[in-house]
Amino acid sequence: MASMAQPSPLKRREASASRKDDKLIITPLGAGNEVGRSCVYMSYKGKNVLFDCGIHLAYSGMAALPYFDEIDPSTIDVLLISHFHLDHAASLPYFLEKTTFKGRVFMTYATKAIYKLLLTDYVKVSKVSVEDMLFDEQDINASMDKIEVIDFHQTVEVEGIRFWCYTAGHVLGAAMFMVDIAGVRVLYTGDYSREEDRHLRAAETPQFSPDVCIIESTYGVQHHQPRHIREKRFTDVIHSTVSQGGRVLVPAYALGRAQELLLILDEYWANHPELQNIPIYYASPLAKRCLSVYETYTLSMNDRIRNAKSNPFIFKYVSPLKSIENFKDVGPSVVMASPGGLQSGLSRQLFDMWCSDKKNACVIPGFLVEGTLAKTIINEPKEVTLMNGLIAPLNMQVHYISFSAHADSVQTTAFLEELRPPNIILVHGEANEMGRLKQKLMTQFADRNTKILTPKNCQSVEMYFNSQKMAKAIGRLAEKTPEVGESVSGLLVKKGFSYQIMASDDLHVFSQLCTANVAQRITIPFASGFIVIKHRLSQIYESVESSVDEESEVPTLRVHDRVTVKQDTDKHISVHWSSDPISDMVSDSIVALILNINREVPKVVVESEDVKTEEENRKKVEKVIHALLVSLFGDVKPGENGKLVIRVDGNVAHLDKQSGDVESENEGLKERVKAAFRRIQSAVKPIPLSAT
Repeated sequence: MASMAQPSPLKRREASASRKDDKLIITPLGAGNEVGRSCVYMSYKGKNVLFDCGIHLAYSGMAALPYFDEIDPSTIDVLLISHFHLDHAASLPYFLEKTTFKGRVFMTYATKAIYKLLLTDYVKVSKVSVEDMLFDEQDINASMDKIEVIDFHQTVEVEGIRFWCYTAGHVLGAAMFMVDIAGVRVLYTGDYSREEDRHLRAAETPQFSPDVCIIESTYGVQHHQPRHIREKRFTDVIHSTVSQGGRVLVPAYALGRAQELLLILDEYWANHPELQNIPIYYASPLAKRCLSVYETYTLSMNDRIRNAKSNPFIFKYVSPLKSIENFKDVGPSVVMASPGGLQSGLSRQLFDMWCSDKKNACVIPGFLVEGTLAKTIINEPKEVTLMNGLIAPLNMQVHYISFSAHADSVQTTAFLEELRPPNIILVHGEANEMGRLKQKLMTQFADRNTKILTPKNCQSVEMYFNSQKMAKAIGRLAEKTPEVGESVSGLLVKKGFSYQIMASDDLHVFSQLCTANVAQRITIPFASGFIVIKHRLSQIYESVESSVDEESEVPTLRVHDRVTVKQDTDKHISVHWSSDPISDMVSDSIVALILNINREVPKVVVESEDVKTEEENRKKVEKVIHALLVSLFGDVKPGENGKLVIRVDGNVAHLDKQSGDVESENEGLKERVKAAFRRIQSAVKPIPLSAT
């Protein structure tokens, strides 16, 4: 059951009373009916997970952050970062260094390498006041020490939370995370693409169907053009513009789509000698370092890159450009500059310089975020406001050719068709596009009772799962299948939310625990005959075996095959046993018995010299039984044929002492007498071996 509505007070009380531990809560703290500041909170079985930790690129300062005030950061056990883009990872330094968070953070190797470069670049190009700065380079460096890396398909367990990741295809190192808590699986896709491009593999399809799929809906019901058509439009616009003496600005973030577009341009320039005297610049303060990261992780890319004879990221026709001061703006050129939204930095500086010339062109290749200049100029306004506050005409051509590696409607529906999750939560999409996609999915999955939800920021989704506690028999206990009704005895080991039953000898094999035997020994002063102890023990325990110790050749008694009593000398008795709960109790009773014999030596000695016959023991037992019945029922007298007559409040019961059968017209009295006699018999007889 999944719901976003507030339940009635009565229903809420019933749910909290019966299924409190089985409630899964998912709350978008960002990316709920919006694109930006991706951050999704999940809570189940007292475990708390946070997916992504981004910022909103259209805002600055605290307004750009996810709604962290909706949660207690100190309760988060695990934080999982899907990829390095700012809208998924840029608030991580703030969250790690300026909140009470003390959990563990995971991302892939490539994501960690690029995360530091990209955020350092973000800090440098951000034109915000000191008060609006969320973090500085020192915070980024400190956060690096807290980030742990995870490889694709590697399973990690933290405090009962198991998780692993799959290739997401979106950018280098991008991952989809599958989280398993107490058998309930949740898949968080982050940004993903099922289309292989020039350097990245397509997103994988998990082999397990999740119970809940939290999936991006960036493009809603839109369909991407075929890749070869988009590449041709891109190169045609650039070729046409530079042939006419114009300049081309391609705003893109330093890492991600930039490398894909540079591969296209470098190949196109190689095939068109007439363009080879026109420079292509990769403008970013971190240009060289970014390319070195991509050179390092070529083995994480697709077959085309891995099988290339030379490293394709060593470009022949692309030159790095660190700053605007190093740029000689003479004649036609192509400049790929960050950031992609044209908010600030090199891309904004070049836009301000070139926007008034109709020979120039701006090709926007990424997703357009609401509130950014890139989104504004797509509508071709006549004028724009420059960074210095002046108004300038917008005469340059503006082209939107999306190379954004997000899944479109076709990819999303096909992906969900393969997974078939019973619960789908749409995030990372504008409200209108997300709503249209929801309607399409509801139509597609109408016959499957699939729940499709689109929560807003801070709106919680509650789901209930019936979790049964099951223990898996492993090791020696699993070698034989037990019969129906047969008991399985072993050690119950709990790890996280999983239970296992194993033999004690297997404990060190299947867990980090181990077993040890504690041998105990007590020496007690005892000057009476050893036969006295055997006689008394035989009255209490059914199994008392006499023997002689092989080493010391002294008399011994073995009680219930657990405790050994030795006559060490004429004046001392020793008690030996391996410690466990039952043996400890048996040994305690033996020690108490020996100490009691010491206090009653004269009486015991007389009894030991005149060992009672079996008949005498039987009579003594009958006297004890009779006395106990009198204490329970009052009027108990001998009757015919050796039966006892018991009278209680005018009701009569006849008890057969041999068989234990009871005859009475009063069913209540009959059952009471029968139960009492059975318990008394059990109490006066020696403890059987099976009881221990």
